Amino acid sequence: MTKMVLAALLLGGQAFAQSLESVPSQAALEKLSAALDAQLFGAYNRCELEQFTTYFAEGVEFYHDQTGVTVGKAALSESLQKNICGGDVLRELVPGTLETHRMKGYGFVQMGTHRFLHPKSKTAAGEARFVHLWQYKDGAWKVTRVLSFDHHEAKP
Repeated sequence: MTKMVLAALLLGGQAFAQSLESVPSQAALEKLSAALDAQLFGAYNRCELEQFTTYFAEGVEFYHDQTGVTVGKAALSESLQKNICGGDVLRELVPGTLETHRMKGYGFVQMGTHRFLHPKSKTAAGEARFVHLWQYKDGAWKVTRVLSFDHHEAKP
């Protein structure tokens, strides 16, 4: 079973989607979580809005300590288009910060710290903490709630 999970992770995209009950171990769940994070923010960094929104439930709630609340994946996509696309922002996960915890009967909670780089302007990088609540539904993993908080300038 573990070999199947690892092989599926290598396929990329949501092709490896599987229910929480079929993820055999905490280690496999952590690999799944890391793969979903990489795919979600790969689409974010490339401004692939159609791909980006596939990772969110229709009624996603996004709570941001500086910009407030955004509800719905269409509004989230519009916000990304307006504030990130064509701009000067790249997101990277701070190594060693990703945590993943099962949420029985629902999915998993994922939390960590991410850094936002500004490669064009070379302005100081920012960091923030995040929490994503993932649910497996209708054959795919979707983020249903996001908390993005503690935004500050990254320490060199």
